[in-house]
Amino acid sequence: MPVDDNLQDAVIIGGGFYGAAIAIYLAKQRGLKRILLVEREDALLTRASYNNQARVHNGYHYPRSFTTAYRSRVNLPRFVRDWPQAVKQDFTKLYAIPRRNSKVTARQFERFCREIGASIQPAAPALRSLFDPHLIEEVFLVEEYVFDANKLAQWAELELGEAGVKVHMETRVTEIAHGPDNMLQVVLQPKNGDEEVVSCKYVFNCTYSGLNQFKGDFPGTQTDLKHEITEMALMQVPPVLEGLGITVMDGPFFSMMPFPARGLHTLSHVRYTPHLHWNDKLGIDPYQKLDAYERATRVDRMVRDVGRYLPSVLEAKYMDSLFEVKTVLVKNEGDDGRPILFEKHSELPGCYSILGGKIDNIYDVLERLNDESF
Repeated sequence: MPVDDNLQDAVIIGGGFYGAAIAIYLAKQRGLKRILLVEREDALLTRASYNNQARVHNGYHYPRSFTTAYRSRVNLPRFVRDWPQAVKQDFTKLYAIPRRNSKVTARQFERFCREIGASIQPAAPALRSLFDPHLIEEVFLVEEYVFDANKLAQWAELELGEAGVKVHMETRVTEIAHGPDNMLQVVLQPKNGDEEVVSCKYVFNCTYSGLNQFKGDFPGTQTDLKHEITEMALMQVPPVLEGLGITVMDGPFFSMMPFPARGLHTLSHVRYTPHLHWNDKLGIDPYQKLDAYERATRVDRMVRDVGRYLPSVLEAKYMDSLFEVKTVLVKNEGDDGRPILFEKHSELPGCYSILGGKIDNIYDVLERLNDESF
């Protein structure tokens, strides 16, 4: 087995937004000189960072998790400041509260928004008229944005290059182990090539759904994880819905959000977006599970149910679906909280596992990294 004698300060596993942002942070803010970023796909930000609603949260989504909501409120303006080229703000965002089967009333939702300092006001009559008044109690005008994953990928590529971060695409990490002289050893498996072993001081495991799929001395995360195969339907909306982002919550929950990377809208539904779920286990590769999945769309069922609340969605045209593995912390299933997972593996000093449930959580990760000595 050939050994790579190019000693690295850090190896980052995963070329999504988190992996790229952490690599750039380590190079530009913490002064690490030799950094290797390893990504299994052929381009950056093409998996979970792309295949989602592209929502930049402002707290509204989480009335049952004050901490998550408040952190979103704090982080949104920072995200807009740091990635203005990737944030789309020029659309009208509505949150609607159903009359029945909602876990929050309109009055409770309004009070919650005031508590976290999130902008909220009753929607104008013309916007309210889009919804069936027999099913919807109230419609609110709020401030929430979306991001363009393609533009974030362009930022990542440029910044990684400027920071001197070496990037290996189409390469998997199969093993993390103790090495000599208190170093770590990482086994790389390129798509077309022989295994390589890289020695490094630090490993940052940012593989999202693949966090626990390593051999060697890697102990796995202490936090239990759950995986879901999810479907985001990409829709071409009718003119009356163009320029709108709509979320109905919190029970008969669905969202129709602009998706700038494709110039379409995503349609998601609490009942039909999750197709399949299982608890994380070593040896059950989530990405292999996704590759083997049939991927039969449920868009017809989504549209039928959403059309009861928002009749004009029946005029939308289905274009495509984004299927991906979504990973959540088991402990937060009940309250919809989305804290970061940030674990230092004491059995493998220098190795970190990091997972964020939302793109704005990146600031929570960077704050934790600020407390570490490298």
